[in-house]
Amino acid sequence: VCLCARFQANLKDSHMIAVKIILKYLRGAINVGLCFPMGVSLSLIGYSDFDYARCGLDRKSISATYHFLRSALVSWHSKKQACVALSTINTKVHSC
Repeated sequence: VCLCARFQANLKDSHMIAVKIILKYLRGAINVGLCFPMGVSLSLIGYSDFDYARCGLDRKSISATYHFLRSALVSWHSKKQACVALSTINTKVHSC
């Protein structure tokens, strides 16, 4: 979806084919949903990710966040960074 959104101002046939595939998937998943019974403890867990120079088109980095309610993905966001990073520092962050 994100890749298709990047080209919405200058769509080509290949982009329209990809959008149609996404729409067919969504039409087939119309009855899929999340159900959380009352009285069940819900834990919200968030993750973040950063892909250094991952975009093959312009070598810009992509950052993303993911949120899970219990084991179900309920939210995600990805963003291509505005500038090209020339170097990076490897770090790990752990939180409770």
